[in-house]
Order: sequence, then structure tokens, then C-alpha cells
Amino acid sequence: MSGTKNSGHGSGADDPSEEGGTSVLRQPKAVWATAGASVVAFMGIGLVDPILPSIARGLHATNSQVSLLFTSYFLITAAAMLVTGFVSSRIGGRRTLLAGLALVVVFAALSGMSGSVGELVGFRAGWGLGNALFVSTALAVIVGAAAGGSAAAILLYESALGLGMACGPLVGAVLGDMKWRYPFFGTAALMAIGFLAITAFLEEQPRPARPATDPHRAASPHPGRISLLDPVKALGHGGLASVAASAFFYNYAFFTVLAFTPFVLDMSPYTSGAVFFAWGVLLAVFSVLVAPRLQHRLGSLKVLGGSLLLLAADLLVLGYGDHTTAVVCTVLSGAFIGLNNTVFTELALGVSDAPRPVASAGYNFVRWFAAAAAPFLAPKIEEWTDSHLPFVVAAAAAVTGAGIVAVRRRALTTGAEVPQPRPAREDGVAAFAD
Repeated sequence: MSGTKNSGHGSGADDPSEEGGTSVLRQPKAVWATAGASVVAFMGIGLVDPILPSIARGLHATNSQVSLLFTSYFLITAAAMLVTGFVSSRIGGRRTLLAGLALVVVFAALSGMSGSVGELVGFRAGWGLGNALFVSTALAVIVGAAAGGSAAAILLYESALGLGMACGPLVGAVLGDMKWRYPFFGTAALMAIGFLAITAFLEEQPRPARPATDPHRAASPHPGRISLLDPVKALGHGGLASVAASAFFYNYAFFTVLAFTPFVLDMSPYTSGAVFFAWGVLLAVFSVLVAPRLQHRLGSLKVLGGSLLLLAADLLVLGYGDHTTAVVCTVLSGAFIGLNNTVFTELALGVSDAPRPVASAGYNFVRWFAAAAAPFLAPKIEEWTDSHLPFVVAAAAAVTGAGIVAVRRRALTTGAEVPQPRPAREDGVAAFAD
């Protein structure tokens, strides 16, 4: 691991809200425009959660058909991980952001006009491509434009992520209670505002070059460019492959909660939105505030293994408990998911010597396929058996993820026991799209 990956333990890193004497809130308009659009982009992930039953009724669709809204979205997101770095390293961050925003505006609006579940699933796929282009580039743009150093910039970005994940279900509930189509139109309108703000306030950022330690640099006539196969080649590193494999099983458990639980809770949009708002708040708090402290106290691998096992136990209780217990366990799962998201991201970016954008793209290329599989398989398992077994399968997936961490501990040791400081995440790939 190069020294640059382990830098940043000074006072500025310890207090990202006051780095270099600049408050985290004193930022250029370009940073606020990008951060605001990031909030809306992450809202789109959980936006449909509280209205899944309403969509099913409105389009006369089954639970498994409606769950394909997540499957198509994340299947395209996974494939897009091989494309986003390729695109942004050629056309620049600003143009990549605008292209992603434009796609989201178009496909979110089309989603609201869908006449069948098949159309809606297809439009969500286009939405996933736009979101992948945007969120995979937004962090690099914020870091490049922010005042006060990279730690302050990343704190802003992760706060936007948490706020978006928390507010998405709430906005979906408020608008969806009137009509299930309105959340899609609302997202399109907000992203259009973000498009205009970024167009007005954000200038093009310098394109990052490959580090001198990159073995591919000498052979490339364009050292700053990322090829389509670079993320796949990066998975040849044993540590990165282990992180990706563990995250694959974790993501299956995560998106069983996000995409299947609304059907089990069977609440009104407002009530379901409130449950997932509380879930999102816990996710944000544990991701931004709790995870770093636990990592420094216990080490990344202990935190990750323990959190995966606790998530598995939570899922079993959720599946077999009464309705009140299911609500409590759904909210509580946000804490474990927040811990896992942060630790997995830092492991993926620090465990290998591949450039961070390349390592992160390869890691996400693997794990987002599980996010696509869980929303489809969980309702199918319920149809074949009962409502309990999908959570048993999800719990088994979380345990499998913990097992990979334990078995591959040696391969994960590099960069794992001493957590990477937040300034190291200047690769432009987000904690959710990273």
C-alpha cells in the first residue's frame, strides 16, 4: 500500500468539519449544487419503497413483478460500473454528471407515465444508468471543488448520501399517498433543478491521472484514461476479490430488507415511509459517525464480521416475529447496514494497489448483481414457500459474507486493520455507487 493511501491522520482528518481553518459549511456554490443533486440521486433508491404495494395495485401486478423495479435498476447499475470510469476519464466529471442527471430526468418522468409494469421496469433500468453515471462521479467533483480539504468534502458527500437514503421513503410516501405516479414526477423535477444548478455553478474539474505506481501507465498512451476491462482485471487481486465476494452476499441481505420488507409490513404509504425514514436515519448515523469510531477501536475486520452476524440475527427475528417486532427489526437493520457500507467501501479502496476508481468499479460490478437478484428472488421464494424463508435465505447470505471475511482474513489484512482515513476516498466513487 502506498503511503498516500494511509495519509490524513492529522488533526484535519480527525475533525473534517474544521479542516485548514475552513468550516465545512463554507463551500462554493458548485459544491452545494452537486451535494444537493446527490441528495436527490440517493433519494431515488428508496423512493419506491413505501409505494410498492400501491404500484402493484395500480398496475395490476404481483409482488415479484413490482420488485423488478429494483432488479432492473441495479442490474444496469452493476453493468454501468464498467462504463462510468471509462466515460468520465474521457469527457470529464462535469459532463458525466450532466449526462447522468439528464438520463434520470427523462427516465423518472417516463416512469411516472408508465401504463404497465413492464414499461415501468424498463424505465427504471434507464434511470439506473443515469444514477450510476451521476453518483460515481459526484464525490470526485465535490472533492475537487470544495474548500477546507478533502475530509470536509467527503463529510458533505456522505451527509448527502445519508439524507437522501432517509428522505427518499418519506418523499415517496407523501407524494405516493396522493398517487403512485407523483414520486417519479417529483424526482424528475428535482433532478432538473439540479441539472440547471450544476450547469450554472460548476466548472470542469481536472481529470485525474493514474498514479505513478500503476503498472499499466507506461503502456497507455493516455495515462489518465480508464479502459472497460481495468475493473475486471483489478479483481485478480485476492484481497479485492474477497471483499467483492463478501459484499455480494451482504448486498443480497441488504436489498431483501429494502425491496421485500414493504410487502411483509403491508402498511399505508405514510406509515411505511416513516419506518424507512427511521431506518435511513440510523443508516446515516452509523455510517458517518459510529463506523469510524468502532473501526479505530476494534479494527475493520472485527467490525465487519460482527455487524454481518448481527444483521443475520436481526433478519431471522424480523422474519419470524410479530408485526411490531418486524417494524423494530427493519429500523434496527439500518444501523448494521450503515456500518457495513462504510467498512466495505474502505476495504475495497484500500486492500489492493489498483487505482481507487478502478478497484471500486470492479468491487461494485460484483456486488450490485446481488442487489439486482434479491428483489426478484425474495418474492419468488415467498410464492414457493412462505413469508419466513426469504429472511432465512437473507440471513444465511449475511453469515456467508461474514464467513468469507473470517476465512480470507489474511488476504484482507493489508489496509484493513488500520482503517483508511476518509480523505483517502478521493476516487470519485460513492459509498452507495462506489
